[in-house]
Amino acid sequence: MNVSIDFIDSRTTSENSAKVTVSRTVSEYEPATFEEAITATKFGKYNILLAFLAMLSSFCTVFDTSTMSYTFVAAQCDLELSLSDKGLLNAVTYAGMITSAIIWGFLFDVLGRKKLLIFGFLVDAIFVFTSAFSQSLPLLLASKYLQGFIINGPFAAVSSYISEFHCAMYRPVYQMIIGTSNSFGTVLLPLLAWVILPQNMDFTIVKLNFHSWNVFLLVSGLPAFLSAIMYLLFPESPKFLMTSGQNDKALKVFQKIFSVNTGQPPECYPIKHLVDETQNTSTNETSTKRNTLQALKEGFQQIKPICLPPQLVRILLACTIFLFVTMSLNILRLWLPQIFQIMTDYQEAHEEEPAGLCTMLMESIDGKNSSSSEECEVNVSNDSTYINSTIVGCTAICGNLLAASLIRHIGKKKILTVALIIAGSCGVFLYFSENPELAVFCSSMFIAGGSVSNNVMVSVAVDMFPTTLRTMAISLGLMIGRSGAMFGNFIFPYLLQTGCEAPFFFIGGSMLAAAILSLALPNTDMKPLT
Repeated sequence: MNVSIDFIDSRTTSENSAKVTVSRTVSEYEPATFEEAITATKFGKYNILLAFLAMLSSFCTVFDTSTMSYTFVAAQCDLELSLSDKGLLNAVTYAGMITSAIIWGFLFDVLGRKKLLIFGFLVDAIFVFTSAFSQSLPLLLASKYLQGFIINGPFAAVSSYISEFHCAMYRPVYQMIIGTSNSFGTVLLPLLAWVILPQNMDFTIVKLNFHSWNVFLLVSGLPAFLSAIMYLLFPESPKFLMTSGQNDKALKVFQKIFSVNTGQPPECYPIKHLVDETQNTSTNETSTKRNTLQALKEGFQQIKPICLPPQLVRILLACTIFLFVTMSLNILRLWLPQIFQIMTDYQEAHEEEPAGLCTMLMESIDGKNSSSSEECEVNVSNDSTYINSTIVGCTAICGNLLAASLIRHIGKKKILTVALIIAGSCGVFLYFSENPELAVFCSSMFIAGGSVSNNVMVSVAVDMFPTTLRTMAISLGLMIGRSGAMFGNFIFPYLLQTGCEAPFFFIGGSMLAAAILSLALPNTDMKPLT
């Protein structure tokens, strides 16, 4: 029995369209590579279920890093928050992510994806629920830090896990699905905030005072809890199983995917043998029956290549781009609800007086500095804040959907560079916004371009590094990027106090610098996983 495995070029549009294929006939007794094995499983229901799981998992990181943007607007009186306190609340989650990045990358690459994904999302949910019971700033800061410490690993592993269930033709698309889900999370979060935060909630349970923002934080922990449960129903990554010498288990996973996708019995899966990838590694130290201690020892050996050429140059380039993109994107993204609230407050106080964004920001900052002794009040008539945030999120979704539809035809590198240029230009133009409508437009385009750039960069990083270094490389890149996000959110209040030019030129210029660096990235389109 011979099986013809076709790798379909991105120019294929339908079954009746002309196809450009590269075929290899695989004998029933001839071992198949991962790309051949995963291609033979076809595309169907199993892949759709994985897309749903990826969407739910993506919400967790968005919620963990973004809930404070809406919470401190409602909780600023209950917790007596200053402008610098708000910057600290935005930054502390990234501090947790930074301190755990290397640990998680190492554990996922050595011990596998599934068990640690379940553990990571479950513990994250516990810390989110803990934050909902916070009665003071220190406890809230501690729980947000621990959320960042835990969620960093599962977030990085989701990209690797989902990619390792798809062939080269679908991997970029699924990375864009994850990115689109992140953007959808930025729409869902303000909608939840709009429903919950304006409510006049004030009740006590076991001597704990609860307000609307406590309930909002409690609801935001549900995606992490549901993700942990769903990962129980899925198998370990077949690519990881092959890499670790567990071909029998990997073959059963391929058979299961094939059966779900085609409706045929698992025995009908055409491939019977897989290539022994452990013989292709440089160290050849992996054992099919390794224990945890052996796995940890092997992991330290696997870290070494990332510090040597040619991987060293690649990781430095990837980390620098991650730094600029993640920093700029998350500074503006996390401060937009506060900026929109300032715009709302200004418009209510000056009904017939149009003004630019910088005028609104500077008057708000100067007013708070000069009237700090006045009684604290929260403006609950802030529908426009949530509407503007929803518009920004919807624009990001449209940007990611557009990128997902074009990425196979245009290529990752071109999409990345164009998106960075758009984001950088709009970041600079925010300074020149003369009315709220233009400010919302520039903000939307900046977030959309930055979101697309961040997601495409993860997809590029997945293909730039081999399996044993992949999650480590992504975790390291995200750690560097989040270091910038932490630093940026911490200094953003101080930049605002110095004037309007510095913050917007800073975020726009960083994106444009990343666009220049993206030209040096290798072309990884349609590259098989190694």
